Amino acid sequence: MPDVDGFDDFYRGSRQRLLGFVYVLTGNLAEAQDAVQEAYIRAWQRWSTVRGYDDPEAWVRVVASRIAVSRWRSLRSRARAYLRHGAEESIPAPTTDTVEVVAALRRLPEEQRTAIALYYLCGMPVAEVARETEAPVGTVKARLSRGRAALAGLLAVVDLEEAADA
Repeated sequence: MPDVDGFDDFYRGSRQRLLGFVYVLTGNLAEAQDAVQEAYIRAWQRWSTVRGYDDPEAWVRVVASRIAVSRWRSLRSRARAYLRHGAEESIPAPTTDTVEVVAALRRLPEEQRTAIALYYLCGMPVAEVARETEAPVGTVKARLSRGRAALAGLLAVVDLEEAADA
């Protein structure tokens, strides 16, 4: 465990200067805060050695600036890859049918909703749904049956309401 003698005073006395320095480097306060925090963590882990340096703040400053530059390079590499490979295909917006089904599913009890999602969306067999939900196979079958019946009723109500509004 690091020797804590003097670290708190060192931190309080230098944190604003270091944050200001890294902020000027990055132009982004959140990135600067992250880099400085990481640098202080590394200093804390090596405090018994770092406190013996002529200028511990210089050590933390170098570490923080290297962390910031490393993050910047990583972002730059991702941007280059994005330009090289092009934009990802956009995901189409959900249809009104999808929105209605999701809204109806939300109105079901959690056990029925989970069973329906695992069985129909994940394609799991009833026995696997039973294992996943830690319920007997018969219970899963009942949840699926009740869930389908409830969904049919909820979706029919939605259709009737839409017809009345039209």
